[in-house]
Amino acid sequence: MVNPQQISTAWDQIRPHVLRTPVVQTDVFGMPLSFKLEHMQHTGSFKARGAMNSLLSMDVPHAGLVAASGGNHGAAVAWAAARLGHKARIYVPEIAGPAKINLIKSLGADLVVVPGAYSNALEQALQYETETGAAQIHAFDAPATVAGQGTVMAEWEDQDMQADTVLIAVGGGGLIGGAMAWLEGRCKIMGVEPFNAPTLTQALENGPETTVEVSGIAANALGAKQVGRICYNLAQITGTVCVNVEDDAIAKAQLMLWENLRQLVEPAGATALAALLSGAYVPQKGERVAVLLCGANPADHPL
Repeated sequence: MVNPQQISTAWDQIRPHVLRTPVVQTDVFGMPLSFKLEHMQHTGSFKARGAMNSLLSMDVPHAGLVAASGGNHGAAVAWAAARLGHKARIYVPEIAGPAKINLIKSLGADLVVVPGAYSNALEQALQYETETGAAQIHAFDAPATVAGQGTVMAEWEDQDMQADTVLIAVGGGGLIGGAMAWLEGRCKIMGVEPFNAPTLTQALENGPETTVEVSGIAANALGAKQVGRICYNLAQITGTVCVNVEDDAIAKAQLMLWENLRQLVEPAGATALAALLSGAYVPQKGERVAVLLCGANPADHPL
């Protein structure tokens, strides 16, 4: 489990290294909304927080670091490793896409592209860990990772977040897990998942060992086949639930973020907003809603 004290410690630890990302209030989507622009973080996602906290919380062995990733976590570990002077090997699936693969390469990590999905990359990363003694930096189900991700919400509250409900996209559960651990029920958290990757949704219905087949436009970021146990346990404690959205709704939200706010996000970064625009989540009258934009690395970068 992860608690607010661990998140406060993580925030103090990573603050010199990460960006304090902006918050925007707007009604351009037909309702008053508050956005946390965490896709503007180093390497284009919140993952930089968890990666940096993990590295600063451990003694890195001579063999260095290893991580499996759909792309964003790998880039974050590569960035943190380079910043702190460690070597890193990153395993990513082919579906990570050229933009994320090129980003990891540019950060100096030893990159291995694996056929298949995230689970295939994780299998090879675990084998490398066993063979070499490298330290595994888990993408979403380790206390230091989740505590680091929780600093997003700690920072947002420090920026005077006024919300009854926060919408957060869910992959393996590190980001929403950190939010649940920090907020402790002070406001409602609503998870948002694609119908093509309903990992937490299915776990809450059928138990934490449930695995799902993942596909769709957000699979390279929200494509964990099994939700993290930390996230699952926190969801049980807090009563957090999920809504699901179609890929078309995600693509529309991605386009509308660009057209209305000039914010370039990947599909996973638009997934939380898609719940509002599609009607998957309908706020009550007067409900104050906040949306976390989590990633800015589309598979095919337009620039």
